[in-house]
Amino acid sequence: MKSLKIEGQKREGLGKKEAKKLREQGQVPGVLYGKDEVFHLTVPFSELRQFVYTPNVFLIDLEINGETHKAMIQDVQWHPVEEHILHIDFLKVEDDKPVKIGIPVKLVGMAKGIKAGGKLKTNMRKLRVKALAESLPDFIEIDVTKLGIGDSIKVDELKRENLEFLDNKSNLIVGVVSTRVAKSAVPLPEDEEEAEGEEAGSEGESSEQAES
Repeated sequence: MKSLKIEGQKREGLGKKEAKKLREQGQVPGVLYGKDEVFHLTVPFSELRQFVYTPNVFLIDLEINGETHKAMIQDVQWHPVEEHILHIDFLKVEDDKPVKIGIPVKLVGMAKGIKAGGKLKTNMRKLRVKALAESLPDFIEIDVTKLGIGDSIKVDELKRENLEFLDNKSNLIVGVVSTRVAKSAVPLPEDEEEAEGEEAGSEGESSEQAES
């Protein structure tokens, strides 16, 4: 898993007014949640810019007043209209304790159903997992090469060493759905083709008799 370093400061003043003042100064108020402790802190938005706009998950060395804590982002609250962060929550990471977090899905391969005119539909772009920090991958890679039209991959089909998947096992992650192009490309069975030919022939005969 990718890692990076962020420097923050312990936050003394709490409340909405103080938080608003911090944002005006380019700071983002936040909280670091540990097992038995909670740190209120501020982090420069410029420090967060490098990763909050990506789907990637990072292991963070969060330095607060000279003390470094291993952490991961737990939640980011965005302004509903303007593009800036209102608040950020960090979760302290312990080497011997598993964490629960969402990991992005990465699809690889060209599904055979797409070549037949189908369309790839992704239902889940992140998967919730439980694992030690050292075992967390950058992404969950899923090969869709063998998926035909109507085929799909569900959570319970995934098996990864040292990872426990927390989403509902019946949840559909990705599948290939039919399209008009795919339906029109499906050949008719021989007996149906013959039947259609006979119908066309009889129609032709009927029209000739009518003309005579």
